[in-house]
Amino acid sequence: MIKSKTLFKVGASFVALASAVAFSTVSASAADKKSAIEVVTHAGAGGGTDVNSRMMMLRSRRTLKQDMVVVNKRGGGGAAAMNYFMSRPADGNTILTFTVGHAITMAMGKTKLKIEDMAPIARGTNDPQILMVNCKTTPYKTPESFLAGMKKGDKISFGGTHTGTIDHITAYLWAKKTGQKMPKYIPFKGGGELATQVVAGSVDVGILNLSEAGAPIEAGDLCPLIILGDNAMGPIPKAKTAKSLGIDLVLSTTRGFVTHAGVDSARVAAMEKGITKAMKHSMYQAYLGNSGLDNTSPQASAAWGKQIKFMVSEFGPALKEMGLLK
Repeated sequence: MIKSKTLFKVGASFVALASAVAFSTVSASAADKKSAIEVVTHAGAGGGTDVNSRMMMLRSRRTLKQDMVVVNKRGGGGAAAMNYFMSRPADGNTILTFTVGHAITMAMGKTKLKIEDMAPIARGTNDPQILMVNCKTTPYKTPESFLAGMKKGDKISFGGTHTGTIDHITAYLWAKKTGQKMPKYIPFKGGGELATQVVAGSVDVGILNLSEAGAPIEAGDLCPLIILGDNAMGPIPKAKTAKSLGIDLVLSTTRGFVTHAGVDSARVAAMEKGITKAMKHSMYQAYLGNSGLDNTSPQASAAWGKQIKFMVSEFGPALKEMGLLK
């Protein structure tokens, strides 16, 4: 049984702790702003990316022996944060929290930031896209039968959050990989609403993250079928990876950290070592567990850099083929 209260929600204690870090960081950095590392996010205070940044900072301030302060720059799907990041000197005192949304914004050409302008440090979270159905009404009771239905050309509607997002792209690329055209895609305002509408029968398949659907999965209302990740997931043992079914598609809602490409390599290596060590701490690991994630989320710079390149290079052509990019 999935314990949604412990596996799928970031506990209030973690949010409170992250907020406490924010206040203590600001006051501490006032004494010596030049030595503080700016951690730039596109989310407002309390948002998922903001919280992830602050949780990373909890121990990184110790491992790096340097103060850290969050700088929130909202707007443009991450463009404001990326443009601010570009304006900062390449001295190793600026970190951008880079997300899948940033990759989409880059692919759409809405920022001047390029892949070659960034030096990856480490990945912080990775929440695979999962295709889920209504357990009671779906004709697809197994991952294999669902894949067979897709390949046969069954009329299947997909739901995700908004348009031009990772969910929208996932629907298109999944269909493309199974030899089909873009299926009917219905956008919703958020993951909670999407999960509810799949259960209500408004859409056949929901493109969700495990962290968004804990309660309906536990209740037996939502059945995860296909994981668009590298590995199977313990809480949903009946779901299978697309790769295991012969479909080479890996897509995730992900967050990680980068600095400027011009930063001295020794400094980048030290930042990677310090932040990676910080994310191995029990506090960060508990945060992952409370978010429905596991210890495979943090990854070193090489794997994280490869993922960034894949996202930007894959999303651009997909968005163009979808008619969302000229």
